[in-house]
This record gives sequence, C-alpha cells and structure tokens, in this order.
Amino acid sequence: MYIHVKVIAGVKKESFVQLKDDHFAVSVKEPAVRNLANRRVLEILAGHFKLPVSKIRITSGHRSSSKIFRIERE
Repeated sequence: MYIHVKVIAGVKKESFVQLKDDHFAVSVKEPAVRNLANRRVLEILAGHFKLPVSKIRITSGHRSSSKIFRIERE
C-alpha cells in the first residue's frame, strides 16, 4: 500500500492528520537535517498503522516535504 504524506518539520507541537484514505499531513518537532524529520515521521506512521518501522519505507520525496511511503502489510 502506498500513502502520500505532507511533512512540516521544526514545529512546536507535533500533529498527525488523515486528509483522505491515503493522504496524511504530519508535523514533527525535529528539523529537516540529517534525516531527523524523516525518522520521526516513520515512527509516527508505524504507531498509526501498528507496524514496526522496518515495514515502512520512503519511496519518493526524501528531500521534499511531499513524500510517498510504502507500507508493507502481511
């Protein structure tokens, strides 16, 4: 399953909003340097989908605020 995520890094309060079935908006406290924001987004998505972080991968948008993630469900 693929999902689209709009990420806002470096905010004071984290948030997670589902916009559509496969579209999300995530705000994280971590800055967008040294992959810190991407790692935190992975943790938040893993918690939402109740999966380990190893089952979620960024497929597109590593350096962009608009990202596509691949969720592996068994």
